[in-house]
Amino acid sequence: MKAFSDRLFILFVAISTGFFVLFFLGILISMAWYTDFQTLVSTILSEEISFSIRLTLLTATIAVIFCTMVSVPTAYMLSRMDFTGKNWIDTLLDIPIVLPPISLGAALLMFFSTPVGKSIEDATIKFVFSEPGIILAQFTVISAISIRLMKSTFDNIDPKYEAVARTLRCNKFQAFFRVTLPLAKNGLIASIILSWARAVGEFGASVTLAGATRMKTETLSIAIYLSLSTADIEKTVAIVFILLLISVFVLFLIRRVSGREPFM
Repeated sequence: MKAFSDRLFILFVAISTGFFVLFFLGILISMAWYTDFQTLVSTILSEEISFSIRLTLLTATIAVIFCTMVSVPTAYMLSRMDFTGKNWIDTLLDIPIVLPPISLGAALLMFFSTPVGKSIEDATIKFVFSEPGIILAQFTVISAISIRLMKSTFDNIDPKYEAVARTLRCNKFQAFFRVTLPLAKNGLIASIILSWARAVGEFGASVTLAGATRMKTETLSIAIYLSLSTADIEKTVAIVFILLLISVFVLFLIRRVSGREPFM
């Protein structure tokens, strides 16, 4: 009876896994019906798609740099320090995870319609319907992801290591940069990679704040939106393949960072 139950359980998990594998393979293979290799290559090499690739990679990289600079100390504070209102702040910083990106974009757009927002744009740079707006939208969306990942990393590092460093005459800055941050290296790299991948695929907040203007604010995700709006399926498939390659590359890096060999 026990052997039969074990076989039944193995069959159940195998069927479930097979369902997901076939489901996603079916989706990917179906795209091949809408284009051929020559059309795919020519579309990818077109001026518009090349612009979208450059803009996407540039804005995502800048957004991740700024986000990492802010999220690492924030995550460290939430992980190591106790203070009044910590739970409220922790909850507030999780809002970008649970709120739809298009809502975040709408909130940013409304903010820059206020006197304070207009003053910021007048004194610095223009965000609404411009390229910096893409970076701000990406930064807003990925901030919670970066903070969560880094907080989890710091939570798993024993504070005793820092305490030992302090006994060796290290100040808090030295203990953090010489002890804690090196121990958090893998988590930091994973956070950067995942945040960057999320920024690359960001759409809702970007299109709401920066708009969807060809050859100006046209990231890869916005390019998909514009191509579908004109029923240009071949271009859509080409862009999806580009994002697919980026996703596979990201998964490869994540598995390398986590110590697991990819595609085993």
